This record gives sequence, C-alpha cells and structure tokens, in this order.
Amino acid sequence: MTEKTSGKPRLIIGITGASGAIYGIRALELLRELAVETHLVLSQAAAITVAQETKYAIADVRAIADVVHDRNNVAASISSGSFRTDGMLIAPCSIRTMSEIASGVTTSLLTRAADVVLKERRRLVLMVRETPLHLGHFKTMAALTEMGAVVAPPVPAFYAAPQSIDDMVTQSVGRALDLFGLDTGKVRRWSGIGTEKK
Repeated sequence: MTEKTSGKPRLIIGITGASGAIYGIRALELLRELAVETHLVLSQAAAITVAQETKYAIADVRAIADVVHDRNNVAASISSGSFRTDGMLIAPCSIRTMSEIASGVTTSLLTRAADVVLKERRRLVLMVRETPLHLGHFKTMAALTEMGAVVAPPVPAFYAAPQSIDDMVTQSVGRALDLFGLDTGKVRRWSGIGTEKK
C-alpha cells in the first residue's frame, strides 16, 4: 500500500515499552470502530510491557491494526513523507523515544516515522508516561512542543466519574484522538456547572 486511495483517515500508532501499553491497544480498538486505517509499529520493549501489563498477546495487538510494520524496516512506507497520513500517536511514549525524536537522530522505524510526521508538519501526539520528571525531561518536552508535537500525558479526568481503570484509559485515549479531530463517542465531556440548556 503506497497511496492513500481509500479517502478514509490514516493514522500511525506507535507503542513503546513505557508502562501503559493498554493506551496504544485501546487506540487501535477505537480507531477500528471509526474505520480509521491504522499503521502500527512497536518498539522492542513494547512486547515485554504488553505481556506484563495486559491480557493481550502481541499477535492479538498486531491483529487489531490494518498494517503492521517491523521496527527495523526503515524502508517501510511510513518512513517517507510522500506516504500520506493524518499523523501519529505514540501511546505510551517512553522518555527514551521522546528524547530520540527531539534529537532528530532516529534509530528505529518508530522514531523515524515520528520525525517524518514532524517534518511534514503533521500532528504528532506523545502520551508520555513517566513521573516524576526532571528538568531534562521538561526541556525535551519544550523542544518538541516548539517543533510542533503535542505532549499529552494520560492524566485521569476525575470529572468524568470513571467507574474503572478501563473507563480512565478510554477517556484518556479518546481525548488524545480528539487532537486529530476524531470523535470516538466515548469521551465524557465537561459541560460546566450550573449551566441550563434552553
């Protein structure tokens, strides 16, 4: 597949080894429901995190995506700006991945694809999963923001009255997908206090 001929949205999903692999998995599930074409690339450490934190096997995760790319294949379609996409979501995004993207010195297809998204002025959303953060992390986030990326840590929205971890994951991922103009229909949106509808 080298051309965007279907007319439907196309998004790259990166899953790294940071804690929170379920964010990337949920993104794939929600995007499938929206009929968004997904291109998945997993870091080497992602398989470990998926196995440790979720009920999914890597084969199950790969099966949700429309296209799966080998992280070592830097000649894949998503490594070129001429391959049109609507951007890339990295969920979760490790500090190492974030730092590599910020430096522009990429060592895998995952970070190369992110670099391409930035150079083509497309939307790059990083669900960075780390705490606490030191000054170097903040400086890297500031640099990425200046480059056009959106740093969107998965912060629970307690106003949505989540009943489970699953609810919090879905809300966080739904808000990240909002940044691409994609409405999952699963986000509980704040409507204000004391507001009356007429």
